[in-house]
Amino acid sequence: MSKTQNASRTADNEARAFVKYVRTSPQKLNLVAQMIRGKRAEQAVTDLEFSSRRVSQDVKKCLESAIANAENNHNLDIDKLVVSEAYVGKSIVMKRFRARAKGRGARILKPFSNLTIVVKEQEEV
Repeated sequence: MSKTQNASRTADNEARAFVKYVRTSPQKLNLVAQMIRGKRAEQAVTDLEFSSRRVSQDVKKCLESAIANAENNHNLDIDKLVVSEAYVGKSIVMKRFRARAKGRGARILKPFSNLTIVVKEQEEV
């Protein structure tokens, strides 16, 4: 009497990793995700390692998690992996106020993002 298992969202030759609540705006995170789309996995890790953007370390962790998922859960060859998808979504926005002159307040928005990375095994890389 258990529920039927949901169909997998990924194909047989791909693996994914998902990170919630990355503390940066989706616009800034998308610039880093754009940097690795379509690249080989090892080249993408190298690019993220030497990137000057703060959020690139979070993206690198997510990419390494996707590579580990591909190797351990899906038995894929990590030398043939390519970043097929890297997309960003909005998450929560913390709202804060800062005291301003004459008793007023200014709103400060602190946005969070979600990040999904999908790696795919390709024959000709």
